[in-house]
Amino acid sequence: MDTTHPWMDEDGDTLHEECGVFGAVNASDAAALTAFGLHALQHRGQEAAGITAFDGTQFVTRRGLGHVAENFSSQESIAELPGAMAAGHVRYSTTGGSGLRNVQPLYADLASGGFAVAHNGNFSNAGTLRQELVQKGAIFQSTSDTEVIIHLVATSRYPTLRDRLVDALRLVEGAYALIVMTPAGMIACRDPLGIRPLQMGRIGNAVVFASETVAFDVVGAEFERQVEPGEMIEVDHDGKVTSYRPFGNAGSRPCIFEHVYFSRPDSVFDGRSVYAARKAIGEQLAIENPCDVDLVVPVPDSGVPAAIGYAQQSGVPFELGIIRSHYVGRTFIQPSDSARHSGVKRKHNANRSLVEGKRIVLIDDSIVRGTTSMKIVEMMRDAGATEVHFRVASPPTAHSCFYGVDTPERSKLLAARMEVEPMREFIRADSLAFVSIDGLYRAVGGAPRDAGCPQFCDACFTGDYPTSLTDLERRDRGADQLTFPTHKVA
Repeated sequence: MDTTHPWMDEDGDTLHEECGVFGAVNASDAAALTAFGLHALQHRGQEAAGITAFDGTQFVTRRGLGHVAENFSSQESIAELPGAMAAGHVRYSTTGGSGLRNVQPLYADLASGGFAVAHNGNFSNAGTLRQELVQKGAIFQSTSDTEVIIHLVATSRYPTLRDRLVDALRLVEGAYALIVMTPAGMIACRDPLGIRPLQMGRIGNAVVFASETVAFDVVGAEFERQVEPGEMIEVDHDGKVTSYRPFGNAGSRPCIFEHVYFSRPDSVFDGRSVYAARKAIGEQLAIENPCDVDLVVPVPDSGVPAAIGYAQQSGVPFELGIIRSHYVGRTFIQPSDSARHSGVKRKHNANRSLVEGKRIVLIDDSIVRGTTSMKIVEMMRDAGATEVHFRVASPPTAHSCFYGVDTPERSKLLAARMEVEPMREFIRADSLAFVSIDGLYRAVGGAPRDAGCPQFCDACFTGDYPTSLTDLERRDRGADQLTFPTHKVA
């Protein structure tokens, strides 16, 4: 993972979105549709954006660093991408680091024709597979784990491209939602456990796919259904849809953090409104961890729905005691240590007239390293709050994610190093409490967590990883180090 991006929060103290994908086939202006869809998914990746289009004869790709609007806002940029099929990607790098050569969709000319792929997720054996492929003579052009798929498809001996893709996916472990473009049409597929999300919709005769349903709202598509875990959907250029289940039925373990943080509140995930789920988490948090205070104050923007639920359940007034600036540039220059340490105040500022002389409870979605939480607590005290309590709308994040979320290494996670009371002392709150894992399951519409058959991927809380972690296990055994090349593209 790369954790040195200049647009990260100053302390690396948040969990960063994975990526977002969007695809359209049999659409009159597929590239424009894809650009609008990616704009709705911008929160999932703000490092780079790319679109590949196919006009029936050739594939054309346009990729760039920065936001969607920086790369696809002009008519000229869309005009470069003609055709009735397109796929796009917004990126926040996990495996492979940043750089233009890692911006997706990735494209290759295979023996069967053009092949473009956009991938949300992470392969936990990508390093091992890459090493094996390089030893066999493969030449990689990027450092992204997604390129492993291209090489596995290219070297498969199965007769059809779909079968070669299935063959490749049988070799990978981890999480993926893929949109693949070929001369014959589009293939959308999801990992057998459904860890990463993928939705399907329609606009007239056009079929569209997206990481979140909010993208369909923006482009005027009707949500049809989610792509099921382990399902592969083929759509030809006439819009004919064919579904396959090549991986059997391994059960479903969607990422529970989509409910907690990653998805936009106006999306529907796993059949439930994300906004409603976050309010319910706040209600459960209030039931489990009440607090004798004057005000419920969200840490914006991520803590707002849970804070509303907490306030409604507890009867304590909800107030915006912290105001967030939405104009902090993602490449803000930090000329000195003193400027760097003022980062929280650039992004958040206390609403002094509300909190002065009040006992408050802060509501946030998670605590990662704890440094930002500590600074917000301090900011509230400086603004005159007489008591500052902290409630978290998720269990303690004590384990790293290997499925496409950019978390710090485990030794840097506060909950991996401390129990709750030392964490409270570290962030300097008057009290600290988290929603329980069973409470979280209950709030998002599930039964209490069953250790034998959990309904979600909750490894960041429990350490119960639903797949093998081959690369990590090799590293821990002291096997050959799996590293990416250091060559940079100017």
